[in-house]
Amino acid sequence: MMPKTYNLHDYVEMKKQHPCGTNRWQIIRVGMDIRIKCQGCGASILMPRRDFDKRLKKVLPE
Repeated sequence: MMPKTYNLHDYVEMKKQHPCGTNRWQIIRVGMDIRIKCQGCGASILMPRRDFDKRLKKVLPE
């Protein structure tokens, strides 16, 4: 299986929706950990890359 490719400032869709009701996130930090920012309420979440890869549904077009 090919790993999903994503870069800094890409918009992604996660498997589970955020409590604010949106499912669109922007990647704002890439490294050993990934920080994503909710495009609905502005909350940000830091998670290990392994967990991010499991929860990622797709990379959205610009």
